[in-house]
Amino acid sequence: MRIVAIFAATAVIALIGTGAMAQTTTTPSTTTTTPMTTNKPAATMKTPATTAKPKATTTAQTDISKACSAQADAKGLHGKERSKFRAQCKKSGGKM
Repeated sequence: MRIVAIFAATAVIALIGTGAMAQTTTTPSTTTTTPMTTNKPAATMKTPATTAKPKATTTAQTDISKACSAQADAKGLHGKERSKFRAQCKKSGGKM
């Protein structure tokens, strides 16, 4: 009796699932898209100013961040206290 109930429930679920799949149809797109083209060659296009960072500045910022992290480790800071300390340390240039 129990096996019949499980089989019937499985059959109902399968019928519902196939009914949902049958209702979804895909139609081919009637619109055509054309790729974007530019008249300028890629070599003459300008790059955004935000992507061109001087490497020396990034290295200096990284060094300051590492120094502040090392100081926070030495003091045994964790969580919010560590975040506050590192923020203040970075503002002072890594000297705390």
